[in-house]
Amino acid sequence: MANTTQPPDEPSASNAHEDVAPPTTVLRIRSLLPSLAPAEQRVAQRIIDDPERVAASSITQLAKDCNTSEATVIRFCRTIDFSGYRELRLTLATEAGQVRGARVGTREVTSDIDPDDTLVTVVEKIAFTDARAVEETGAQLDVEALHTVIEALSGARRIDIYGVGASAFVAADFQQKLHRIGLTSFSWSDTHIMMTSAALLMEEDAAIAISHSGATTDVVNALAEAQRRGATTVAITNFPRSPISAAADHVLTTAARETTFRSGATASRLAQLTVIDCLFVGLAQLRYADSRAALESTYDAVRGLRIGEQRRRPRDQDE
Repeated sequence: MANTTQPPDEPSASNAHEDVAPPTTVLRIRSLLPSLAPAEQRVAQRIIDDPERVAASSITQLAKDCNTSEATVIRFCRTIDFSGYRELRLTLATEAGQVRGARVGTREVTSDIDPDDTLVTVVEKIAFTDARAVEETGAQLDVEALHTVIEALSGARRIDIYGVGASAFVAADFQQKLHRIGLTSFSWSDTHIMMTSAALLMEEDAAIAISHSGATTDVVNALAEAQRRGATTVAITNFPRSPISAAADHVLTTAARETTFRSGATASRLAQLTVIDCLFVGLAQLRYADSRAALESTYDAVRGLRIGEQRRRPRDQDE
């Protein structure tokens, strides 16, 4: 039986959640963008592009700028859980002031790459975008949902992980991490194998699908099959209202921006890896004694494969 003893003085999931700042309005709007109606998308994009200007605009001006109606703006506000445009403006103005305060003494860096950018600027923008993806993913990650997923994975008989394209590398990384702490897990990137593996899952199993867009047919179908078989299903995606959410019992979101030259960019992978690391460390902590013993054993097993290091022999350990 797994040892679930936790190290002393560990903060509870609820306390940890209180220490994390809620996601900004712009961040939430960006995550919902693909699920909005076309006219609402124009309003959302205007807010994403220039929240300070929107905060200073009347509803009439915003509707005109977005080539839509005031009724659409109000509908958009309610879609993103605001009572109306006044509340949205006040929130955007408050958050813009907080951002301005954080920027004092720093130079603003945008994430999109322009045709005339120097290589130095390109490097700077890539570094900024990648770091921001990790920071914003951590800020908006639902810690209570994370805790629920960690408990489900800890008690699972086996864990299937699905990902294709660049997300397949993230899936493989998670599988390797889980394997190192003694959890039975499999990473699949082939559509046919995903489906056949999912078809063999049972109620005591878990399946995780990783997709930035949340609309990749391969992983959506595999996760849906796992759900039909009774397994606990988890989606890791940038867009919580994307199709994959319908097949997921739990959704963990990332917060990466893919720009003109960076579709499928490192930023989205880093955001996914941030969630993966949070899951892995949470699992290792929950199964502290077993995880530590497994990590030490696996580290010792590969020690001899590094130049200048030797694997400890059993008699060395006894001494």
